[in-house]
Amino acid sequence: MVRTRVGYSGGTKENPTYHDLGDHMETVQIDYDPTQITYQELLDIFWESHNPAQQAWSRQYMTAVFYLNDEQEVLITETRDRESAEIQGKVYTQILPASEFYLAEDYHQKYWLQNEPAIVTEYREIYPDTANFVASTAAARVNGYLRGYGTVTQLEAELNGLGLSSEGSARLLEIVRALHR
Repeated sequence: MVRTRVGYSGGTKENPTYHDLGDHMETVQIDYDPTQITYQELLDIFWESHNPAQQAWSRQYMTAVFYLNDEQEVLITETRDRESAEIQGKVYTQILPASEFYLAEDYHQKYWLQNEPAIVTEYREIYPDTANFVASTAAARVNGYLRGYGTVTQLEAELNGLGLSSEGSARLLEIVRALHR
């Protein structure tokens, strides 16, 4: 991933907030490098990362995937149909055209990273402006590792490029190793 941001999309209310979402859903916006991962591979990860047979109890938490063009819509529909055949049941995941994305409040951004004080402190020093912190590829990568995405081997290969001190790097490795035990 190049970067991720959390926010709100899929609704009609202007400038939604966490406490006043209107008809929006909580969403994640992903920027990726198609020379590193394909859209199809992203869809495979998406389908593996949730239970498409589970119906949401509210629109806020509804599972959806948004498309930007006809090609994406076709790929999403094909993968949805594959999932439906695999589970032999109804898929509740919605397929929707992309609409305006509203960035969530700062405290929602890079959630897993913000829960690691020693590491987030280093990134806050590197990126004192919140917009730069949210847009940071390194912060997005570390947030993913802290959530359990990526292997120890992958982290070791890119650790020197993440901008952390030796102490921060050691702490991140310690956490990721513990997640994969």
